[in-house]
Amino acid sequence: MFKIFQKNIDLGDGRIITIETGKLARQADGAVVIKLGRTMLLATVVSSKEAKEDIDFLPLSVDYRENFAAAGRFPGGFFKREGRPSDKEVLTARLVDRALRPLFPEGYNFETFVNIYLISADKEIIPDALAGLAASAALSVSNIPFNGPISEVRIVRINGHYKINPSFSEIEEADIELIVGATSENIIMVEGEMHEVSETDMLEALKFAHEAIKVQCKAQVDFANEIGTIDKRITIIKEDPELKELIFNEYNKFYEIAKSEINIKAKRREAFEAVKEDFIIKYLTEHKEEETDEQLINKYFHDIEKQALRDLLLKEGKRIDGRKADEIRPIYCEVDCLPAAHGSALFTRGETQSLTTVTFGTKLDEKIIDEVLEQGRDKFLLHYNFPPFSTGDARPLRGVSRREVGHGNLANRSLKRMIPTDETINPYSVRVVSDILESNGSSSMATVCAGTLALMDSGLQIHKPVSGIAMGLVTFSSDKYIILSDILGDEDHLGDMDFKVTGTKDGILACQMDIKVKGISFEILAQALEQAKNGRLFILEKMLEVLPEPRPEFKPHAPRVEKIVIAKEYIGAVIGPGGKVIQSIQADTGATIVIEEVDDKGIIEIVASNKESIEAAIYRIKSIVEVPEVGKIYKGVVKGIVSFGAFVEILPGRQGLLHISEIDWKRINTVEDVLKEGEQVEVKLIEIERTGKLRLSRKVLLQKPLQQKPEPPRKPQQRTY
Repeated sequence: MFKIFQKNIDLGDGRIITIETGKLARQADGAVVIKLGRTMLLATVVSSKEAKEDIDFLPLSVDYRENFAAAGRFPGGFFKREGRPSDKEVLTARLVDRALRPLFPEGYNFETFVNIYLISADKEIIPDALAGLAASAALSVSNIPFNGPISEVRIVRINGHYKINPSFSEIEEADIELIVGATSENIIMVEGEMHEVSETDMLEALKFAHEAIKVQCKAQVDFANEIGTIDKRITIIKEDPELKELIFNEYNKFYEIAKSEINIKAKRREAFEAVKEDFIIKYLTEHKEEETDEQLINKYFHDIEKQALRDLLLKEGKRIDGRKADEIRPIYCEVDCLPAAHGSALFTRGETQSLTTVTFGTKLDEKIIDEVLEQGRDKFLLHYNFPPFSTGDARPLRGVSRREVGHGNLANRSLKRMIPTDETINPYSVRVVSDILESNGSSSMATVCAGTLALMDSGLQIHKPVSGIAMGLVTFSSDKYIILSDILGDEDHLGDMDFKVTGTKDGILACQMDIKVKGISFEILAQALEQAKNGRLFILEKMLEVLPEPRPEFKPHAPRVEKIVIAKEYIGAVIGPGGKVIQSIQADTGATIVIEEVDDKGIIEIVASNKESIEAAIYRIKSIVEVPEVGKIYKGVVKGIVSFGAFVEILPGRQGLLHISEIDWKRINTVEDVLKEGEQVEVKLIEIERTGKLRLSRKVLLQKPLQQKPEPPRKPQQRTY
């Protein structure tokens, strides 16, 4: 019934990856199953039967989903089914998309959908590293034109040794972790994090990863050849030589605008658009009877703008805003700009601006991770927001985009290793939020810089400050190219590379690279990394001029955290029936109380914005869990009076007898002469009887009256008669 084809890839350490097609999802244009151990991914590709009209971009959609059933788990939540993709799924889909997109032929405008599903999961195998291989293999056995194959691998360094596609437990020991996407010839996508490694170490890791990718690409070629020739769709590129010649006659105008060093994006865009609009009016006037192809007009004007930018660099060594290749735009930094926030900073570089805040929270604010293969908690969160007004777009705010998830993740990777884990230094859950108020190139790197300053402004003692930079590339030939530091949005759009690098003064922490050409050499990468290092250190120096080190203390309005440890058996007493006791303490003191059982102990975290609330809450809790101690003085409450004394509650639920003889030094007739029920009285615990009964004394806390000395006997008075 099934005609199944299989191909094995040996990872060189006993692990075998199997590619299979012909059994599942046979109605898709291409479908493969990738298997490693007990982990299986199904990748399918489908392209529309008709081309999409009037578009000038590749209509590609990549989705990655993990089914909970793959790991034998129920989804969380009320509905008990998979919902919107998690951040992890979005990030994995982006990794695949960025590796595939540059390799579709120019002009291919058929809607294309790549879907990758985790259908079986081994708890020790990380599946996202196999997703790129799965997608590429599915395209290779389809009729969709694709200049691949590609593959992706995760490369880590553990104790100086490199490993491809490590397990979950191994990755925790790594000081380099990268996802690398490449063809047999060139690397085209990189993303990952490191622990302050050198540029040389990073390049070495990329080379090791590329060797493994070459093997996987060759296996895909052999696999496709075994299946047989598949007729690929023909991509028809629309051209109008006459229209193209007319438009390219406007080239000099575009070159002069590019040369004029307009450093405001909106004004430069207006100047380009004015030339375009004048041409269209003139063209429509002269060609009234002819049908106008707006798509081709837009394409040719885009090509002119791209050529003008590149020619300006090649001929005059200038960029469109007048900077040199390695020059950084003007930087302005400000801290404590939002006085009510726990920490805040404004970072502006050219026309890119991030307003970033830091918020401290409790354990209740930690992010709960409940994914198919990963469960746990995260104390450090970073969120990136990119509202439309930041680029002058008149659009409504909607949900978080994939781009925002990806940029936020890159900034998170850059800062998380610098956050102290010692709870005596950092007792908080920490949330950093970057709102991009202006954008013209590398807002994710502005987020890293603003995030560092906001954390330092908050008083959190981060290990080291971090800065980031986005690098660009314009290639003219195999041996002629220019590397650009701190790229503009136009340079990102019209250039050949977007390479973001973050780090401290001592090394790289994170990177993200996308190549828009077939690939670049390791020599170019080495130059880009060295130039990026110089740029990073320059930006870091500007940041530290504003705030050279973290503030010595947290802000006065930041929450204070105290922790106390209690015996496990007292946890219930602190919570109370139905939570009544803990709720009462929180309501009366204004503090937030979190109780956690750890190693047969109760860890109580008390959080409040003022010292008085914390002290009141601690007193209430300690009074519940405290063991009566002989010799200690208590402030008790009279609960009952009897003829021989009073019963005084010194701790919640613990009463002792204050005998009538221990109330005062002087003799009293009745207890009621001195005490009343409900009255507070200070007493000392003087004895705990073998039966557990408590004996109290009030009089030992009172000053003992001085005894009057008896008068000496009088001598008999002698009288003389």
